[in-house]
Amino acid sequence: MEIKRELIDGELASFKKAILPLAAALGGMLVPAILFSFFTYHSSYLKGWAIPTATDIAFALGIISLLGKRIPVGLKIFITALAIIDDLGAIIIIALFYGGAIHLLYLLGCIIIIVILLISNQRKIKWGWIQWLCGLILWYCMYHSGIHATVAGVLFAFLVPKSMLRKFELQLHIPVYFIIMPLFALANTAIPLPETGIQNLVSPLSIGIIAGLCIGKPLGICSACYLLVSKKIARLPNGVNGYNLIGASILAGIGFTMSIFISTLAFGSSPDTDSAKIAVLFASLIAMIGGYLWLRGRASNH
Repeated sequence: MEIKRELIDGELASFKKAILPLAAALGGMLVPAILFSFFTYHSSYLKGWAIPTATDIAFALGIISLLGKRIPVGLKIFITALAIIDDLGAIIIIALFYGGAIHLLYLLGCIIIIVILLISNQRKIKWGWIQWLCGLILWYCMYHSGIHATVAGVLFAFLVPKSMLRKFELQLHIPVYFIIMPLFALANTAIPLPETGIQNLVSPLSIGIIAGLCIGKPLGICSACYLLVSKKIARLPNGVNGYNLIGASILAGIGFTMSIFISTLAFGSSPDTDSAKIAVLFASLIAMIGGYLWLRGRASNH
């Protein structure tokens, strides 16, 4: 719903507004994937290439909020738009590369439910238990279709009428951020720390994840922004300079929840999953501290 609202009347509502965070998000996904693939080429770890492509929007914005008014509003808007696009990109990657075999009957069920919801919107039928029931059926069909069930959430949210978006966002804010997200993080982060934990951090898998999040993210985002700004295709948001942008791009290396989730999809219940989770947590901690200190350093000089 946040994505839809931004597309309708927010920071993604026009090409001019959306092009910079869109390019930054794409660069911030492509370069980490390339770096990870470089370190894990010719190994079974390669299937985890998408792990360092994700940004944890909640943590990134949380760190920026700690700096308060010392950070320009334009930078907060930019990192929010970037992270939202990044989230959507991660969901698309999960749907395309981490689903199972496609089951056409269930896929047909998804299409039927989507058509029903579209018709109800067209006829301006008041949203109630019928639409929520359709949402549950959509999730069930998507879950069994071979496409990852997270896509059902995106599709259902895009079918929420514009007039209801703000109301639902406000209603869902507390349960999502204070109940669902913590449970999601705890369920996917549970890691039995091995005795060889430090050694695991120097494996090709861990190095690929850490390099992807801590180097690939800033490099991809800054390169994409520099290319568009230098070619005058886009311009930096008001009050944002190159220094601010680097700080935001470092914070984009906070993978956490989505990166850990992709780790479980890529490696299942194997020991590689735990190694990947440890690497994601380590890289995210570096990105948090590094981004905060970078932005704080400039802010303290003014």
